[in-house]
Amino acid sequence: MKNGIWTIMKKELTRFFTDRRLIFTTILMPGVLIYLLYSLMGSAIAGMYTPEAGVSEALVANLPASIAGRGGEHSLSFVEIEGADAKQYKQEVAEGGRTLLVVFPEDFDERVADYTAGSGSAPNVEIYYNSSNSGSAQAYQNMVNLLSAYENSIANKFDVNAGGGTYDLASARDTSATFFATLLPMLLMIFLFSGCMAVAPESIAGEKERGTITTILVTPIRRHDLAIGKIAALSIVALLSGVSSGLGTILSFPKLMGGADLVDAGVYGPREYSLLLLLILSTVLLIVTAISIISAFAKTVKEAQTYVSPLMVLVVAIGITAMFGAAAESPVLYLIPFYNSVQCMAAIFSFEVVPVNFIIGIAANVVYTGLGVLALSKMFQSERILFSR
Repeated sequence: MKNGIWTIMKKELTRFFTDRRLIFTTILMPGVLIYLLYSLMGSAIAGMYTPEAGVSEALVANLPASIAGRGGEHSLSFVEIEGADAKQYKQEVAEGGRTLLVVFPEDFDERVADYTAGSGSAPNVEIYYNSSNSGSAQAYQNMVNLLSAYENSIANKFDVNAGGGTYDLASARDTSATFFATLLPMLLMIFLFSGCMAVAPESIAGEKERGTITTILVTPIRRHDLAIGKIAALSIVALLSGVSSGLGTILSFPKLMGGADLVDAGVYGPREYSLLLLLILSTVLLIVTAISIISAFAKTVKEAQTYVSPLMVLVVAIGITAMFGAAAESPVLYLIPFYNSVQCMAAIFSFEVVPVNFIIGIAANVVYTGLGVLALSKMFQSERILFSR
């Protein structure tokens, strides 16, 4: 029995690891591409939301004396215009020719001094900007900050968190755990499924399409050994692909989030990584088994990939459930395939692993894999399925 399983595993692994293109496209390329993509996205996002250096020109109608000297503090240079010209300049701001247009009410300072809450409408300052222009949007924010600071200076009744102290009591561990528990379960499920989908249809449906399955069946290898050997070998390859993608994602997160101080994978220790590895192994076995069974019904690799696509959509949808809050508490829910893996991942990343639930999730994956192996071995005994070309 062991010799038969090892023979199949050796055949599959040799086919994969002797093909440099397969190694590159399945294992190396996913991690590298994900790292580069997320890093570039992080740089682009940081560039979009980083305040631009320099002073922005703001056209101002009816500029009050109380505001005139405050522009430099907020990187603004005021250019006074006539109120009658505001309509023309508003069009230029819309077209991108001007950065900002501010229209103060006449006698602004006097009206502010006379205003009391509940005595009527407060003086209204109109600020026109173009949000599609980063310079205009930044100038608008600077002007809003200026007016807010001025308002506080003349009617400051109390302060909130003044003094520069640390008021956010969340630790780096808590922040990183929340971030990883929300996003990584879905991403890992996608990466693991993609890795399995890249190799399983080729090994099952591909053998049928090329007709090489006949050669294997004439050997004295039992169908059960054939199923176990293929699933074991495919799981190894899929696991390597998933690890590559996962590493690329984790390494790129600091750049994606704008700084290594926001998320830190170093908050997790050997315990968390060991539990995650055990969970990923059981999940990969289950995914490979499911894809192999589906691929056995297909006549070609392309047809197998088409059959598997709905399952991938389902896995992605289940992965999204990690974004809805804390991991599930009921042990019964950890009997649901794929959902149990997502919830266990969320629990690991949030440091809230419940041993009973985790064990149930792992055991369920192993049991479902065993049942899948039995089903696949039965399918290998069916000539109608194996020779449907």
